[in-house]
Amino acid sequence: MAAPVPAHPRDRPIAVFDSGVGGLTVLHELLVQLPAEDFVYLADTARFPYGERTQEELERFSLEIGEELLRHRAKLLVVACNSATAAALPALQARMMQTTLGVDVIGVVRPGGVHAVAATRNGRVGVLATPATVASGAYVEAVAAADPHVAVTQVACPELAPLIEDGFPYDQRVVDTVRGYVAPLRDAGVDTVVLGCTHYPLVRPMLQRMLGPDVTIIASGAPLARQVSHVLGARGLATQRTGEGEYRFLCTGDPENFRALGTRFLQMPLGTVDAVELAPVAGVR
Repeated sequence: MAAPVPAHPRDRPIAVFDSGVGGLTVLHELLVQLPAEDFVYLADTARFPYGERTQEELERFSLEIGEELLRHRAKLLVVACNSATAAALPALQARMMQTTLGVDVIGVVRPGGVHAVAATRNGRVGVLATPATVASGAYVEAVAAADPHVAVTQVACPELAPLIEDGFPYDQRVVDTVRGYVAPLRDAGVDTVVLGCTHYPLVRPMLQRMLGPDVTIIASGAPLARQVSHVLGARGLATQRTGEGEYRFLCTGDPENFRALGTRFLQMPLGTVDAVELAPVAGVR
């Protein structure tokens, strides 16, 4: 069911989506940095994980989600999934700007890449990401656009997001898996590592221990939240309300499972999670 139409466009919610609970690490930063805004978050848990999907699948999924979030009167769309950002951002931006609402779309890759370039001291940046994100080369392009002289070492981590999504506590299998993914970055001598999947901040302490205290770890949530703030200001869409806004959740899979795990990622209460069925988008296979 579509949300009621707000009196002014700036009072519409910011929409955020991910394949599962990982994007809640991004939503957490948005809630902290933009406390007066309203948010609606959609988790496509029925089709999790996205990390080994094809570009065509990810484009289709993202466009279906975009259409659903338009029905909830989104004023801005945040793609809190690196795989979807890498595969579908241009198509999603084009589709959303063609709508009567003219909704801007922001992804997590570029803010993380720019922040990594600013942070590196030796010009060697590492990226831990899903196979789909690594194969797209999106982070290599984002870093090169900011500084073509920075070298990027990418490591595909097919097992990591599903292990994190499986829940807590972490066992030796998780520790061994993370250590294996970190090894090529240590060998490359990187001094900055981008967490190219929104699940990975949940193992940040483990990563920091294995990489060493002198390596800077970049998660996309905070720089993305700053970009969202800038876009809202430039478009005249920042809410003028004071106090705390509202946030609500949609889920394509089991709402109870999402709520049980999601609280740990968001670090705040989730409240009600509504089930939603996505509709195919005309002209998209």
